[in-house]
Formats: sequence, C-alpha cells, structure tokens
Amino acid sequence: MIKLLSHLSYVAITSPDVEASVRFYEEQVGLTVVDRIDGAVYLRCWGDYYAYSVVVVPGDEPSLETMAWRTSSPEALEEAAKRIEAAGVQGEWIENVPRIGRAYRFIGPFGHSMTLHWDVTRHQASPEAESTYPDRPAKRSKVAGAPRQLDHVTIATSDVDAFVQWYVDVLGFRFMARTVLDEAPISVFSVLTTNEKSHDLGVVLDGSTRAGRVNHYAFWVDTREELLIAADVLIENGTPIEYGPSIHGIGEQNFLYYREPSSLRIELNTGGYRNYVPDWEANTWKPSQGSNNFYRNSSMPMSMTESFPPADGPSATEEGVPDEIKDALFNPYAKHGQG
Repeated sequence: MIKLLSHLSYVAITSPDVEASVRFYEEQVGLTVVDRIDGAVYLRCWGDYYAYSVVVVPGDEPSLETMAWRTSSPEALEEAAKRIEAAGVQGEWIENVPRIGRAYRFIGPFGHSMTLHWDVTRHQASPEAESTYPDRPAKRSKVAGAPRQLDHVTIATSDVDAFVQWYVDVLGFRFMARTVLDEAPISVFSVLTTNEKSHDLGVVLDGSTRAGRVNHYAFWVDTREELLIAADVLIENGTPIEYGPSIHGIGEQNFLYYREPSSLRIELNTGGYRNYVPDWEANTWKPSQGSNNFYRNSSMPMSMTESFPPADGPSATEEGVPDEIKDALFNPYAKHGQG
C-alpha cells in the first residue's frame, strides 16, 4: 500500500482582526511575515523548511479554514484524491495556492477542510538571515522561546471513533492512542499520525451541533527550557496561560496552552516519543491514568473544551453530558485517591 501523507505542512486560520493576530505572532510568538495576499497574511517559524506554516485569513470569528498535509509523492497526491472520492467525498483541484500551486481540497465527513499537496516552495533565507548551520533554513529567532516549526492540529468532532476510522481507512493515518472515560464507554480523545511522531492530528469530542470545529493547533520548540521561557515571555507580555506547563500521558510531550487575540487556542510542545512500529496497536487510556496529565496531580480546566468557531448551542461539556461524566473528564483523580 502506497504511503499517502508525509506531514502537516500548514494551517490556515480565520481571525476577526488579522492585524492584531499577526502582531501577536510576530512580537510574542516569534513568527515572521513572509507574504500578504488578498487580505491573508502568511507566516513562518524560523525552522520551517517551506515558505510558510501559518496563514491568517480575515473572518467573522476564529476558525480553521483548512489544514494542509504534504503527500509523500506526486503519485500519492493523485491516489489520495481517488480514495477520497471513492469514499463518497467530492473535493476539488486548486491550481493557485500561494507558493504551493496545485492542491486537492475537500471537506471531510465531519465538516473539516483538508488540503493535500505535493509541490512546495522551500524557504530561501536572505543573506543576513542565513544560518551558520547548513541544514537550518534560517537563523534561530531572536524572540525568546520562539517555536522551530508547526507541530500538529487538533480538531473537534461529534464522533471521535468514526472520525479516526475514516481517516485511517481512506488516507492511511496511523491510529496511536485514545482516551475513554472511566465512568462510561465514551471516546473523548484520539491521536493520529502520518509519521513517527505520536500525532500530527488530534481529535476531541464535540457535543455541539456545529461541524468542522478546531480545538487548537500546536508549535514545536526544541527543549523544555525553551517552553518554560516562552511561558515566561507570554505572561510578562500580558498573555494568560490557559493550561500547563505539564506533560501529557498520551504522547509524553511537555505542553503549554494559551490564546491568541482572536481567542483561538495555541499549544506549545516539546519532548515526547517517536514510534517507528509499523504494526502498532493503539492503547486505550482512561483519564485517571493520566492521559492528559502525566503526573495525575491537577485537573484540566473546563475552558479547554471550548472549540472554534463558538458552538451554536451549549458546548461539548454542557450538551447532554451527565454531571458524573463531566467530573470524570475534568476531575478524574478525585475518585482514584489522587486528588
């Protein structure tokens, strides 16, 4: 079976105030603007090999416009499009994606836009931005704690298991792990990957009636120390930390969550394992085992269930979910002698 996808290449997000979001990315996160086209702003991390990894697009509310994956070859792009359409989803070929060219874009069965492409424009640093190290596309950012590269995106969906199955069957994602509540057989989180990382696509349960929402997207820094420095820089500049720093049980990454001006959630990651096992069988975790918090010594804040754009009705934690299930998800250690 041909390997279809290689890695996450960029995310395009919408913001009601593009310039406020862009200033935040430049001044506090450490990204660089590389282009402005028809109101959209293209940005990159200092270690991104391609021209950009984040696109900020004008919109009435924060959302994920599309998430893009590079395929493993030109042939894989054609094959992926055939498989998607054979599965009953009709996408479209786009010829003018900036600095990428031809791409295939579709809306998956749970309402999320995905863009697949092979062609890219590799970043060429200006002479003053060239790195001492030949393999680096540019010098390290001067902003303390600036991310090296884009890491993953986590979407929200009404059926975690069904979402996973479709993307495994149709596009060949590897299913790496999932979380099922202690008190009920409800899947609330899963991780998928196209490579050796624990995940480049996360999936959280969404009890709202609005399809195609995103929970967060994530950047990568080289070390835990840089993650802590980034937290310090954010706080000093008036950006609250929503959750962390800590370590996830699933994936074993150090994490930190905060919000950009549009209210969209960003995660900063480092560490974690690499998995090269071709016949890996995904484990099922329970919140009480520390699936979200490796140390099992604190609860995830309720705000972490907020996805984007805002739900039409109650959020996933409020819509038809019994109180005991909420408690199992957001205070999983109390009943297990750890809280």
